[in-house]
This record gives sequence, structure tokens and C-alpha cells, in this order.
Amino acid sequence: MKPKNSLERVLAVLEVFSEERLEWTSEDLMRELGYSRPTLYRYLKILKDAGFLMSTRNSGVTLGPKVVELDYLTRRSDPLVLRGGPYLKELTAARSCTAMILRWYGNRILCVASESSTKNPISSYPRGRPMPLGRGAIARSILALLPRPRLMPLIETNLADLSSVGLGETADDVLKSLRRVRKAGYCVAYGEVTPGAVGIAAPVVDDRDYPIASVCVTIAGNLVTGAQIDQIGAEVRRVASQISGDQAQQST
Repeated sequence: MKPKNSLERVLAVLEVFSEERLEWTSEDLMRELGYSRPTLYRYLKILKDAGFLMSTRNSGVTLGPKVVELDYLTRRSDPLVLRGGPYLKELTAARSCTAMILRWYGNRILCVASESSTKNPISSYPRGRPMPLGRGAIARSILALLPRPRLMPLIETNLADLSSVGLGETADDVLKSLRRVRKAGYCVAYGEVTPGAVGIAAPVVDDRDYPIASVCVTIAGNLVTGAQIDQIGAEVRRVASQISGDQAQQST
């Protein structure tokens, strides 16, 4: 969807930055966004003056220090980060693993807090790196709770990945798989995101039972049995439910 107003058009400049493309030239931005040169330069000046962008030696632009400042403030204000710490420590106290809280916004899942009790944490997605929607326990724990009108476009967009991990060949097959996840209250995935790691995740919901985040434990597959995975799943589900309750109380 093309941006409609000036604010959306300014924000669209920031949206083009990704792990695959960290730096852009003005010429490339004009081609990518379809903006005229005067319009683009006006937006770039606004974003540079505010610290969201900065110039590089290669006559390009990249993200600026304001983004770092906002990340610092987010760590000090996000309720999931502030209240989630003790829960993550609880999950990692009994075994060598990593526990994470991941926020769901738009069509993205981002780690916002993590705790590890192993010297070599097994995770390919540190804080701030968007996670795939078509693979992994975290994504499925969230997708399973989305209403059908919101869910179906995501399934169709990510069907190839969802099929590749055994959820079914059609959108209806995937829906059936997600219903089983919803009934269980947590999801388990084996090596789908990080090779050798088992991911065990459960959703965090708001007061309308809409998913806003996920709690996940990742652990090396050679460290756990099937029975232990079930035990971790129950613990993760309990913690996710407690965090959901905390969020509901805060909103009242």
C-alpha cells in the first residue's frame, strides 16, 4: 500500500532500511519510493535534523542516533521488558537455555527482552531483529490466536514456509494445525529457526484475548527429552498467562 499523506511518506523512508539494506543513496531512494528529488531531499533533511538518519561517506544515508536513544527509552518504559525480567529468570533458573519475550506489531515479531543461563545462547534473533512468520514456535503461538480475517492473508503470504515445516499443503491444512496449537496453549518447533534448537512458545494476550507478544524458551535439542519438553511447555504457558494477567491489570 502506497503512503497517502506526508507523514506516511516520511515514515516510508525509514521503512526501507533493513538488515539486507542498511545504507541508501538518494538516487536509490527516489527509485524505490517514487518521490521527486525536491520531496525526497525535504524529507531527508527533516529526518537528519531529528537524528533519525545520518549521512555516510559514500554520499548515502543510514539510521541515526535518535533510533538508539529511543531504544534506550523503550527498555525503560516497555511493561513487558520491565515486568518480564523476573519471569525470564525463573524460566532459565532450572536448565541451560534462553528465555525471551517477543512483541507482535503490524506483521512483525521482535525480541524485546531475553535472559540466558548458558554460555553459548542458541538464538538467531537477538533484540530488534524481525523473526520469520512462516517458521518457528513463536510465530505459530501468535498466529494461532489471530481472528480468521487477520490470519488468512498471513497464511497465504507465508504458505510455502508453513508447508515446508509440516503444517500442511493448503491454507485450510495450516488452519487445522494452528487450531491444535491454540488448544494446547503452547507450540513446539524443532530446528526451524535455529538449527539444533528446540523452541517452546506460548502467547501473551491483552484483555480481549488478542495476542500482543510471545514467551519462548530455546534449548539445545540434545539436552531435553520429550517429557522435559512437555514440562517446559507447561511452564512457558503458565508464565505467558501470568504476564497476560499483569498486562490486563495494568490496562484497567
